[in-house]
Amino acid sequence: MINFFKTTTGSIIALESDHKLDNNEIEKLQWLFSGASLLNTGSLDGKFIGPRKEMITPWSTNAVEITQNMGLSGISRIEEYFPVKTKNPTFDKMLQRLYDGIGENIFEVDKKPDDIIHISDIEAYNDEEGLALSPEEIDYLKSLSKKLGRPLTDSEVFGFSQVNSEHCRHKIFNGVFIIDGEEKPSSLFKLIKKTSQTNPNKLVSAYKDNVAFVEGPVIKQFAPKNPHQPDYFEVKDIETVLSLKAETHNFPTTVEPFNGAATGTGGEIRDRLGGGKASLPLAGTAVYMTSYPRTESGRPWEASAPAPRKWLYQTPEEILIKASNGASDFGNKFGQPLICGSVLTFEHKEKDEEFAYDKVIMLAGGVGFAAKRDAIKGVPEPHENVVLMGGDNYRIGMGGGAVSSVNTGQYANAIELNAVQRANPEMQKRVSNVIRALAESDSNPIVSIHDHGAGGHLNALSELVEATGGKIEIDALPIGDPTLSSKEIIGNESQERMGMVVKKEDIDRVRTIAERERAPFYVIGETTGDHRFVFEQKDGIRPIDLAMTDMFGSSPKTYMTDTTRRRLLAPVKYKTSKLNDYIEEVLRLEAVACKDWLTNKVDRSVTGKIARQQCQGEIQLPLSDCGVVALDYTGTKGIATSIGHAPQIAIADAAQGSIASIAEALTNIAGAPLTDGLKSVSLSANWMWPCRNEGEDAALYRAVEACSDFACALGINIPTGKDSLSMTQKYGNKKVKAPGTVIISAAGEVGDVKKVAGPVVQNKKGTSLLYVDFSNSPLALGGSAFAQSQNSIDADVPRIASAEYFANAFNAVQQLVDKGMVLALHDVSAGGLITTLLEMTFANVKGGLTIDLNGFADNDIVKILFAENSAIVMQIDDKDMQKATGVLDSYGIRHLCIGKPQDERALLLTHQDKDYLLFIDYLRDIWFESSYLLDRKQSGEACAKKRFLNYKKQPIRYRFPKEFKGTLNSYGLEADRRKPTGIKAAIIREKGVNGDREMAYSLYLAGFDVKDVHMTDLTSGRETLDDVNMIVFCGGFSNSDVLGSAKGWAGGFLWNDKAKAALKKFYARPDTLSLGICNGCQLMIELNLINPEHSQKATMLHNDSHKFESQFIGLTIPENNSVMFKSLSGSKLGIWVAHGEGKFNLPEGMENYNVVARYAYRSYPANPNGSPDGIAGIASADGRHLAMMPHLERAIFPWQCGYYPENRRSADEVTPWIEAFVNARCWIEQHKK
Repeated sequence: MINFFKTTTGSIIALESDHKLDNNEIEKLQWLFSGASLLNTGSLDGKFIGPRKEMITPWSTNAVEITQNMGLSGISRIEEYFPVKTKNPTFDKMLQRLYDGIGENIFEVDKKPDDIIHISDIEAYNDEEGLALSPEEIDYLKSLSKKLGRPLTDSEVFGFSQVNSEHCRHKIFNGVFIIDGEEKPSSLFKLIKKTSQTNPNKLVSAYKDNVAFVEGPVIKQFAPKNPHQPDYFEVKDIETVLSLKAETHNFPTTVEPFNGAATGTGGEIRDRLGGGKASLPLAGTAVYMTSYPRTESGRPWEASAPAPRKWLYQTPEEILIKASNGASDFGNKFGQPLICGSVLTFEHKEKDEEFAYDKVIMLAGGVGFAAKRDAIKGVPEPHENVVLMGGDNYRIGMGGGAVSSVNTGQYANAIELNAVQRANPEMQKRVSNVIRALAESDSNPIVSIHDHGAGGHLNALSELVEATGGKIEIDALPIGDPTLSSKEIIGNESQERMGMVVKKEDIDRVRTIAERERAPFYVIGETTGDHRFVFEQKDGIRPIDLAMTDMFGSSPKTYMTDTTRRRLLAPVKYKTSKLNDYIEEVLRLEAVACKDWLTNKVDRSVTGKIARQQCQGEIQLPLSDCGVVALDYTGTKGIATSIGHAPQIAIADAAQGSIASIAEALTNIAGAPLTDGLKSVSLSANWMWPCRNEGEDAALYRAVEACSDFACALGINIPTGKDSLSMTQKYGNKKVKAPGTVIISAAGEVGDVKKVAGPVVQNKKGTSLLYVDFSNSPLALGGSAFAQSQNSIDADVPRIASAEYFANAFNAVQQLVDKGMVLALHDVSAGGLITTLLEMTFANVKGGLTIDLNGFADNDIVKILFAENSAIVMQIDDKDMQKATGVLDSYGIRHLCIGKPQDERALLLTHQDKDYLLFIDYLRDIWFESSYLLDRKQSGEACAKKRFLNYKKQPIRYRFPKEFKGTLNSYGLEADRRKPTGIKAAIIREKGVNGDREMAYSLYLAGFDVKDVHMTDLTSGRETLDDVNMIVFCGGFSNSDVLGSAKGWAGGFLWNDKAKAALKKFYARPDTLSLGICNGCQLMIELNLINPEHSQKATMLHNDSHKFESQFIGLTIPENNSVMFKSLSGSKLGIWVAHGEGKFNLPEGMENYNVVARYAYRSYPANPNGSPDGIAGIASADGRHLAMMPHLERAIFPWQCGYYPENRRSADEVTPWIEAFVNARCWIEQHKK
């Protein structure tokens, strides 16, 4: 039956149950729904916007699980509906629908599972279902049917189409190219593989797994000793391999951007989880490429671009906002920081060709690691169990693999809508926690593992059992939609699932861990040894029963026949007199402009291992093109990653576009001290190309060949990548092609993460700026941001004189970085040298630069300032200048001293006896404005405007405690402690919590023995908290924040007798302390653990921006009596915030609260949530229990901080935040019973 609850905000919550609710159940639900009233009716009149009835939302899945954890049973679905009064309300038609009244049939879908269909006409079925089968594949299936003596089933034909789709099998990359009548000697895939054959370097695994692995260092693993129970963390040394992966999710993001980008991010994370026998993701990257968003009128490059089309699904502006929201939301909730990325908006008409990213590019990439022992998958043997972990099957992504293989707009909307995805990051986090536990254990029981992505069970399970064959029991698969046919159960692309092969004797061990982590766990079949792939129903009928060789097929080679097309591109036209206008126009391009609208909503600190992310300097502007993550908490060994692309250059010259993409990725990563210099680097190449258009296949071949040759010559490899070769959008007979694009992701081992050179110039006298030329070629404007701003491409593109010269330049700079000579470093790329120089000053509030351009060989100041020839600008101390230039000279590298810092807040350029004065703050606002225009669509006009006005007025300031020395020894701490101290603390986590490890390590470093406690340990009675003196509720997204932050988590305490009793007993003891951070703060406030004596309960509200806020900001510590913060009173310190509901609502007089932390500025964005009086944290009256939103546990080391005073950054081992944890330990030592 359906029950309707009306919330205090007027929305309607519809709840489906299998019985009439009793008063006790209603009371619990009204608490859960924050005071909603149960309506005594079975139907409601009026218009409502709500989810499509046929798609159970992840919100519902989480809400139902919350009710189960509260002891409620028989509830199957919960959804929220919003009443609307307007005649034509706006809503997302991909995910929602408009209801004219809602009633008992609100969840009913008038459909029964389809019967198995035996296909007699494969051609007709191919057309009806949009399977993208080629004529050769159809002939193959006909012959297979004849060989078997029976018609193939719908599941078999559908399954073959998915498993063998271009998206999954990369037939073009493995095909034969005939260009200008000449058959090329190598396939594209062989060209890429050649790089690893020529330069194996430290490769461990390439091309045969979900990720590439290279040898890594020995690191200190910090993990609980026994993951199947509450147990204490320990440190042990492990050998590692490093992982690199990048994935694109272009078509789903074009159709439905939020979930398309979210599941792209999730899929890429699962790729890194499924590497070897289990590997662990560390940090992510993202790239968004769309057509022009047209955020304001009057932009000349948009006015002259092709006229806006009648967009098939979403406008470019909507895609930019929604896609980045989706990718950010998934990473935020899963707990993967996004530390590097790029944006490009582009349209261009050249004679009869229209180029634009109407079919968008959404790339999700990342880095991670695995234990070296787990780098290579095991080979399954007969009679081992096939296991599935993760969510239910829904009618989602049906045919996504095939539909992604054709031009968007080619099929009817109904077929393309079938590829709409559904993202549930909290579910994936649970599955990930199980894999993490197995990967960290002394013996990993996983034989083989595979993520579920394109092709669903078909692709994942067939590859898992490929060596032996396997039989899958359909009835063992979890069903979220009872109307699914066998074909839909087998082939759907529901996300957040991992398949594994596990020996039967290890099943109970893995299941126990899964139950503790609340990760759904199913034994769904076994390996057989008969080399057949079988799905069997309960009644014995087999929708799929094929030999493995038949399933994977033996399709004929794909032939790509094309002719070379040379585009005659006119030179870009310009006048030197318009230089100031050109600078402003370039700074406004989304590719060059400030990316604050992206970084302000994505977590860049979770894990506590981030040593370099986008935002730099005292006002934290997104300026860094290199992300660096530490491999453990010692803050030494790490991984650096960067991105490069040059599609505008590729339009003019496909080969040079590839070379420029690699060059950009490498100059972006040059500031990180790589262990073996350039040899440390491995690349991922992701190819997006409008194939099967005249000249484009030939251009693709040239691009891949050049990419291979350049990488081989540099001495590096490309062990991973992806292709998406249907980058054409159709509007009837009209076609819009995306520019042929390769996105290069670079990654390499870092020797010391503390030595990374940043992009912000230091206002330090006696220093100079050095321009280092990586291209050794004449300056050229072709394919530049400047040319784009003038609606031009220009055939004269930048070139690299030789790979040997480039490699020497890179390694020379690496030497200088490793020796600590480089004070600041910024690459020259999008926007040219002028953008580099400006960006180096933007994050400061004082000072400027004097620049002398007379040393350049070219006399054209427009070329000097806007050419994107590969180069970097470094700041060097004058006392080191002779040594630095000596190193460059020894490698034969061209360099030029171009300027110095100055006191005046301006950029003074001198060229040929002419001075140009550029006002930095004015141009910084120009640069920031494009971010503001997009931010309005996500933060609202009011908050976006405040951010635009205040970003430069809120620099982070430090005031250190008087006795602070910055050393571990001053606190009596050891960096490599391995023995217990006897002072015990516990971290408490719920499903969805993702900030547990950094908190556990902060406690451990401060001298605690730290126990890992899951809510299931408390609710089952396995853990009572009797032996610990401090508990910490960690940050994250428990239950994905459904029904309010920490509401579901609180329900687990309030409505479970064992958990409730353990908590009550702990707080009754006089020798205990507690801390709640972020989600844990929200929990403590919800449970009223800080001020139980108050008559009015405090609450936590949504941020004023109504979005997730991520920043490194300033905090002040007022005089206070709290155990942890008393000694920090009067301090001003930098700290991370990352939350969506962080606004304190304190109903009693402010004098009644023990405020322990305030944001350094009262206004947004430095007060990220609108808390009254800038309150960031409060403590109990006796100071023992503390709740705060900012993450001190992610800022205990200088290298973790987004900004730390330069004069202390190298000297300090720890920040003052460690003192808070030491204070807690010392108090317990004095008060422990």
